Formats: sequence, C-alpha cells, structure tokens
Amino acid sequence: MRIISGTYKSRKIVAPKNLPVRPTTDMAKESLFNILNNLFYFDDISVLDLFAGTGNISYEFASRGTQNITCVDQDYGCIKFINQTAESFEMPINTIKSDVFKFLEKSNLQTNVIFADPPYNFSEEEFAKIPELVFQNNMLLEDGILIVEHSKHTNLSNLNHYSYSKSYGGNMFSFFEIT
Repeated sequence: MRIISGTYKSRKIVAPKNLPVRPTTDMAKESLFNILNNLFYFDDISVLDLFAGTGNISYEFASRGTQNITCVDQDYGCIKFINQTAESFEMPINTIKSDVFKFLEKSNLQTNVIFADPPYNFSEEEFAKIPELVFQNNMLLEDGILIVEHSKHTNLSNLNHYSYSKSYGGNMFSFFEIT
C-alpha cells in the first residue's frame, strides 16, 4: 500500500503479513479521497477510523494535513503497527485498542469524518449497527459524514441516514449523513 497524496506522497507502507487485515486498494482509496477533497479542507477536520487495520486510511488523512485522527481496532498487532508507523512518520494519530461496537456504545467523541472498514463477511445486522450507534450517540459534527467500506455484494441503502454509494471494483463506499 502507498500514500497517494500530501506530505508523504508515494511512500510505501508494508504491513506485517500476520495482521488480520484487508487494506483498501490504492485505486479505491484515491477515488474516495477525490470525493472527500471536494467536501472538506483536510487540515480543518477530525477523523475517526474504525476497524483501522493497518491504518491505511489514517495515514492518507495525516499526509494531507489532518491533525486530529483516532484509530480504533481490537487487534493488538494492528494497533502496534499503526503506532510504530505514525511515530516513524511523525503523524498525529491516536490509537484505541477496543472492540469497535463497545467503543461506539461508550464514546462521546465527535468528528467530521468517520470511516469504517469492517470485515466484508459481516452480517447485515452488524453493518446496520455501525450507523445506528454513530447517529444514536451524535458522533458526527455538523456536516459530518460516515463512510462504510463494504463488498459490492452488500447493500446498505435501506439503512437510516444513508445518502449514496460509490463502487470501485469489488469495493463500495456507502455514505451516511445527518438528515
């Protein structure tokens, strides 16, 4: 995986093979950030990266100037890797080792962008729980957006606060907004 743009443009990041992850492809990530670039000034926002895995999405935000980034993942190896990478690049990334659903139930954090990349084999109920908890707990700031990455075989358009989806190869991003 590589950083697409910003201060660390073209830097490659190699994650250990033993991490239980499926990083967002560079093509899908570039397309996502093209959308976000039209919505936000990256240096003015805060980001919550759920099911952070390798931290791929967070590194991209940090490279583009975001100073307030929080990553949540339940895997110790993932959190350790994100911490090491963030430290080596001097990126402002905070990590929390937690089950994402437990975090969402208890957190009072509010951000502009919440990105969630749960396992593609989640059930419809598990996917639905993400926007449900985010909106129930008012975790998005005004004009904020929740983005859930999922397989093109998963349809989230029936969920509350759903706005639209974009497909890139086998990946889809579903966008949820305060209505």
